[in-house]
Amino acid sequence: MTPETQLLQHLALGLLTFGFGLFVFQLAKTPAEEAPDVGVKGLKRKAVLEEGGLFNTIEPLMRWLARRLAPLPFHDTRNRINTQLRQAGEYLGLTADEYLALCILSSLGMLLTGIVIDYLANIGGIFILMFVGFGTILPHMQVSGEIERRFKQVNRGLPHSIDLVSLTMSAGLDFPGALRQVTEKTADKTDALYEELVRILQELELGRTRKQALLAFGDRAPTEAVRDFVSAVVQAEEKGNPLAEVLQIQATMLRMRRSVAAEESAARAGVLMMGPLMLIFATIMLIILGPFAVNIATGHGI
Repeated sequence: MTPETQLLQHLALGLLTFGFGLFVFQLAKTPAEEAPDVGVKGLKRKAVLEEGGLFNTIEPLMRWLARRLAPLPFHDTRNRINTQLRQAGEYLGLTADEYLALCILSSLGMLLTGIVIDYLANIGGIFILMFVGFGTILPHMQVSGEIERRFKQVNRGLPHSIDLVSLTMSAGLDFPGALRQVTEKTADKTDALYEELVRILQELELGRTRKQALLAFGDRAPTEAVRDFVSAVVQAEEKGNPLAEVLQIQATMLRMRRSVAAEESAARAGVLMMGPLMLIFATIMLIILGPFAVNIATGHGI
């Protein structure tokens, strides 16, 4: 290799190193994304940060990484993530970019965990990839679990709340006043239905129409019970039907639907129990008859 070639190689390596260093410097120089401090996201973020824990430690790094992900053209992905976060009650007050950043940090954390375990126990490279995959989907699993939990709470508490709203409206209150009475009497302030009813009241106070507030509730909790409730209230408003009577009928239908669903679940439980019971029976028979079969096979008799 001639000296001119070596000089060109060293020059190219130096330029590459300088460019990479400049790129890292620009990344480090860019400020982190501002944490949400208003609205539901801001309240959720503030409550989580006040509780402390691991999220407080990674939150600045998550916002820093989210700012770097913001220019990427993932518009459809961001829309899907925003829908999931709304249905999860604005989980941790995350934005779509912060959610993606959290997935990246989770995968890196599990990668380091897998490398350490591989160094100590020599588990193999395939298990490290499994750790990385699990870390990537871990935030999605948490958000999905929160969505399922909120939907169950909404479906469980909605018939009782509709009954109370119908009762208070029959006593002379209007719809917002009835909702306010229900929320004030709710003991569990962390319940998903309580949060949704409070949000409906806030949107009504901000000037949104009843139809807009209820349709937004249906988007945040798109369960069958909520859709029926929203549709009944909107149609009663448009046609001028007495809302208290409509809500009373709606509550009765929801309770009947829950009873039918419970009966179906109980019927399926009996069928699903057959498989484990047969396995248990086969295991018991194997334990009892196994020694006899071994003795006969070896010619020792009983």
